[in-house]
Amino acid sequence: MSRALLDRWQVHEFAPGLYAERRDLKDNRLDRFIGRLLGRSAQLGSPLRRYDLRRFAARVQVLAEDLLAIDDVGLRSRAGAVRTLLAVEGLAEAPVAECFALVREVCSRQLGLRHYPVQLMGGYAMLAGALAEMQTGEGKTLTAVLPAVTVALAGAPVHVITVNPYLAARDAEYLAPVYEFFGLRVGLIVPDQEPAERSAAYAADVTYCVNKDLVFDYLRDRITQKRVRAGPRAVLDGWLAGPRAPAQARSKVLLRGLYFAIVDEADSVLIDEARTPLIISSDVDDPNGRALYEQALALAASLKKKGHYLLRPKERSIELTDAGRAAVGDFACGLSGLWRIPRAREELVEQGLSALHLFQLDRHYIIADDKVQIVDEYTGRVMADRSWERGLHQMIEVKEALAISKRRDTISRITYQRFFRRYLCLAGMSGTATEVAPEMRSVYAMDVLRIPPNRPVVRRDLGQRVFLDSDARWAAVVQRAAEIGAEGRAVLIGTRSVAASELASCCLSAAGLAHEVLNARQDQREAEIIADAGQPGRITVATNMAGRGTDILLSPEVRQAGGLHVILSEYHDSARIDRQLFGRAGRQGDPGSCEAIVSLDDELFLAHAAAWRGWLRAQVSEAGLLPAPLARLLRRSAQAAAERQNSRIRRQTVEMDKRVEQSLAFAGRGE
Repeated sequence: MSRALLDRWQVHEFAPGLYAERRDLKDNRLDRFIGRLLGRSAQLGSPLRRYDLRRFAARVQVLAEDLLAIDDVGLRSRAGAVRTLLAVEGLAEAPVAECFALVREVCSRQLGLRHYPVQLMGGYAMLAGALAEMQTGEGKTLTAVLPAVTVALAGAPVHVITVNPYLAARDAEYLAPVYEFFGLRVGLIVPDQEPAERSAAYAADVTYCVNKDLVFDYLRDRITQKRVRAGPRAVLDGWLAGPRAPAQARSKVLLRGLYFAIVDEADSVLIDEARTPLIISSDVDDPNGRALYEQALALAASLKKKGHYLLRPKERSIELTDAGRAAVGDFACGLSGLWRIPRAREELVEQGLSALHLFQLDRHYIIADDKVQIVDEYTGRVMADRSWERGLHQMIEVKEALAISKRRDTISRITYQRFFRRYLCLAGMSGTATEVAPEMRSVYAMDVLRIPPNRPVVRRDLGQRVFLDSDARWAAVVQRAAEIGAEGRAVLIGTRSVAASELASCCLSAAGLAHEVLNARQDQREAEIIADAGQPGRITVATNMAGRGTDILLSPEVRQAGGLHVILSEYHDSARIDRQLFGRAGRQGDPGSCEAIVSLDDELFLAHAAAWRGWLRAQVSEAGLLPAPLARLLRRSAQAAAERQNSRIRRQTVEMDKRVEQSLAFAGRGE
């Protein structure tokens, strides 16, 4: 890797450790405030940056015309020359433009797809370390291959990070012929791989992986090679092993550095999933056994809200009052073990209260194979092999009358914020990121740049209807689905949770409407269900799973009848996720429509507009609907409050992670 490439990324020194990565950023409140201002100002300067991107795309198209008459042998020869230029000059515009032109022509020959100008623009934006916002259906998968090939030819390893194993495997297999044409090897990280396979995949020029797998492998590297073996010691060990020694003998690490990352669905990974740290833990036998959790849960159930504890559903936290602590102390009289330690018993009861009041079956978790499995609130997918810490998971298992699992002690942990800031260059792409542009700039030093669509969007937004209660909402959803399906169109009904999707299914079944359900219980059939969701009269009920990385292809009959119709049945905390769902319809110039049919009883309004609800109920019309202007105001204010709250939680997560890391490092168990 050339010095020119590092200069382009403004890397002047590496962090001491196992491999190349940036030092931890030591920012403060002022730095974050300035970063948010820069993020907003970058949006104002977007037209100028888009002009520069259009100029670059036009240059690539001119170069691409000269490649049409060259055979494959000639293209490979040109690719070899470009590799040399990139290795020497880094990401200078001239070799990059020629590389993009070559990739465009190779994709045309190998895949039958030629990049549109807007995809060239998105690829160049990512090459500069920006987050390219490209509307749903604009071909982000094909766009990512442009900067991936360019950086790999320049000599730096590339990580393309997706949100689930299905997408990682699909993209790696689909794009492999393109990479192979340039002499680049593609690696794939999937769950349950052997360490040797994972190490070989990370040794490839371009590696496709899932965000959680990548971060856990990074933490495993940190555990394997303690800090005392980092820096000069690691270099000395490698030199002593010799160049001919097996790689495994020289180093047991999986990754070979954090150089260039392209994060697909970047707002989901870097914002939505950044509320909780990733933790590697060890299973330990719980000496207290089931009896302790049963006692705590029984005591928690007997305590009174407000009198004994304060419930904060927005922050998802519970705190005992003085009266509550006194009640716990009275209960503990005569008991042994943790009950004799005031702080330990209070935390135990608070976890019991959390299990009872903050974590709901079929919303935050499901039961499968007689186990509690956590559901990702933002994607609707099961998070395999994940568990809550500090006894909460065991408390929920007791609540659901299941066998309790072993407790887990934290060995190493890190937040997404700290991890991704360690890449020498971080880029991303998403269909929805403008709303979080200030936070992206403040936390990740990454500007959001909106790329125009290739074709004008003709999707019709039919507005929103806010009903007084949930029953009226579901009746309206069923009626609307029946009307649209009868027209020969396809219908997608979006829900927030597994429970809501199954309730919608019951309502549709009661009306005699055939349909498919896609939620955490059917995640293995996701590709099959989505593949059929564009057929005439097909009704699909889905959680957020249908909104990320999957294409609903319309049959000619559906396209002619008016395309896909999307019904949002409950607003999410973030308007970005709503936009993702609506983006299923009207892709690449296809016809389509969308609407929201919600209720005042929805979680968003209960949590963030409770003070308004009494007054709003009095404004409901005879038809049971809230007036449209009030409905729009309600949604905007509630979602803005939710976003502010979630942003605070993410900041607190980072601060807590720093404090915990300091304590773990002091105990000799840091990253």
